[in-house]
Amino acid sequence: MRMRGGHRARTGLFLFATIWLLVILPLSAMAAPYAAMVIDARSGEVLHSRNADTLLHPASLTKMMTLYVVFDAIQHGEISLDTDVTISRKAAAEPPSKLGLREGQKIKLRYLIRAASVRSANDAATALAEAISGSEERFARRMTRTAKAMGLNRTTFKNAHGLTENGHLSTARDMTMLGRQLFFDFPQYYNLFSRRSTHAGVKEVPNTNRRFLDAYRGADGIKTGYTRAAGFNLVASAERGNKRIIATVFGGSSTAARNAKVAELLDLGFQRAPERAPLRKPARPLYAHTADDDLAPGTAGKTIRLVTAVKKSLRPVARSGSTGPDPVLVAVKDEIAEALTEAQAAQIAEGSDTPEEPATSSLLAKTPKARPDEMVLASTEQDAEAEERPDPEPQVVSRVSTAGGRHWGINLGRYPNQYQAEKVLLQTALKEMETLEGTLRKVVKRSGGFDANFMGMSRDTAEIACRRLQSRNINCFMVGPG
Repeated sequence: MRMRGGHRARTGLFLFATIWLLVILPLSAMAAPYAAMVIDARSGEVLHSRNADTLLHPASLTKMMTLYVVFDAIQHGEISLDTDVTISRKAAAEPPSKLGLREGQKIKLRYLIRAASVRSANDAATALAEAISGSEERFARRMTRTAKAMGLNRTTFKNAHGLTENGHLSTARDMTMLGRQLFFDFPQYYNLFSRRSTHAGVKEVPNTNRRFLDAYRGADGIKTGYTRAAGFNLVASAERGNKRIIATVFGGSSTAARNAKVAELLDLGFQRAPERAPLRKPARPLYAHTADDDLAPGTAGKTIRLVTAVKKSLRPVARSGSTGPDPVLVAVKDEIAEALTEAQAAQIAEGSDTPEEPATSSLLAKTPKARPDEMVLASTEQDAEAEERPDPEPQVVSRVSTAGGRHWGINLGRYPNQYQAEKVLLQTALKEMETLEGTLRKVVKRSGGFDANFMGMSRDTAEIACRRLQSRNINCFMVGPG
């Protein structure tokens, strides 16, 4: 009787598997329209497209934008990799794929990033959204604003994980361009997408894209996705020689069929792409310190809005006909004096000696000439900002340099004005005079603000300096040559 019962069970499982493979999966594939896009990542040139502008369900390709916004928030000091995130009931209840987080559990942000990028964990994606914006709905609005700022005008996000939801739609073109943006804007994190597995704080998790990464020479990312409405989706990037190709497929009928199609498209891209192509990095979205619900008129769709806001300018306005000192110079002087006072007070509170000469020549170093065509792919998850454009904007340098040969530095964040950036540099220099000895304080003007940098360091020195500053809860990212 037991043998007969076991035989019936095996027969039932076999029949169910047969029906699934021959009936259910084909019907699911029929419900998911096909679309594809292939570009030369260097120039952005389109090499192939089919139904590329058709609105479709992106599934977990959504997490590319989730991670982009998280990386952006880290870079601008909204949150850090070591922030402890408390898991909400909503996040814990997300359906698989998931990490298995529990309500009330605390986990560091870095592990949620790993789980979302490698395992495509839905609970991790929701937790990231809530950590950045307070709610997934608010975060999804920020995702959509970021997409519009990139020019991804046919994309609307309703959640952070990509599960099917009314109005949550994108296109093969937009997802391809998002993959390119992610590669160029955050190269220091890009290695996450090529990891075959990673430790996500609670357990080791495998990469959902490991089969393709192992099968296709030169493949190093980016993101898979599947829902019944979407089919099997994939945005993949591969590099061979001087060429880098990004290919996207929506609506694959199975993992194997999708991977085979993407491999075919990447081969097509490598055949059609020229050996040499101009490097045209995509422009980064404008990052502005404006209130989340108080955007200036005429900037809708062009600005990523944050919770914090600059209420007034720190630069005084000169009175007409005034014969007194230049108000700009007065403002600089006041800001520097305030910075020195606060920094010295902080040192005293920490038990360190107050320096006799807080702004000494020990902060001198030579700035290497930028090489904009190079990118830093850091093996760690430290957030180092690469050069954004081939032609850097004017730089404000606070010291003359005579030292050379050191091409690394550290970035302390981006600030709304030059004086605030200088203030942060002064405070930090006083707190870590020994670590930052021989460096150059440099404020770099960007379209979204002023970067506060210490330059003229070796890679090892920069890494040590960042670790020391992070131990003081000071936001810090390594900056590589170029």
